[in-house]
Amino acid sequence: MQQSLGKEQTTTTTFSRKADLRTDYFRHRNAEKYSCLPLPIFLNTRHAKTPQHYAENILNREFHAEKPNEKWLTDVTEFKYYEGPRVKKVYLSAILDLYDRRIVSFVIRDTNDNKLVFDTFAKAVQSNPDTHPIFHSDRGFQYTNRYFYQRLVNAGMTQSMSRVGRCIDNGPMEGFWGILKRERYYGRRFTNRAELVKMIRSYIHYYNTKHLQRNLGVLTPLEKHDLYLKAA
Repeated sequence: MQQSLGKEQTTTTTFSRKADLRTDYFRHRNAEKYSCLPLPIFLNTRHAKTPQHYAENILNREFHAEKPNEKWLTDVTEFKYYEGPRVKKVYLSAILDLYDRRIVSFVIRDTNDNKLVFDTFAKAVQSNPDTHPIFHSDRGFQYTNRYFYQRLVNAGMTQSMSRVGRCIDNGPMEGFWGILKRERYYGRRFTNRAELVKMIRSYIHYYNTKHLQRNLGVLTPLEKHDLYLKAA
């Protein structure tokens, strides 16, 4: 009886893991076309019960920029790893520049909270002083926080937010999550946190410095960025 129960539990766990992979796959399978499923079960965003600040969709899907630091997109996504039968998560917060598609800053934490997003923003401002981009996000609870809005005001940035249920309004950011997960995450089973975090950090470095993009003229994000600075 105990052996039978153990086999049943193993089968259930395996099914759950496959279901997780299917959910992730369908969530990002068309990310290169900047499309995503509008169903709530596929969304990672946690909306505030009592949002303190909303902004209009000023970006309005204008995903072209004339220069670096003119338009920034941001979001948070999750990654799972396994410690025996236990499923754990890490959260990646990142900011993407629409001109050269580089990842401006990112932070990886065990908790999806305000500090995750606030620290990501602080790193971006520190490495790009005196820049005043449109700052676009979804309506996650961190971005509707009044203290985060004040940080944007202090930095001289204009806040923009996606419409409710319209993840395509933040398409290129969703697209980056899809590229990262397809190339390095889907089909792999990470069994410890350190291995997963190392993969994420390594991929972002690769993406910024070695990942050629046709829409950038077959350049990497940093090559596109440096070309602009040299010509300016």
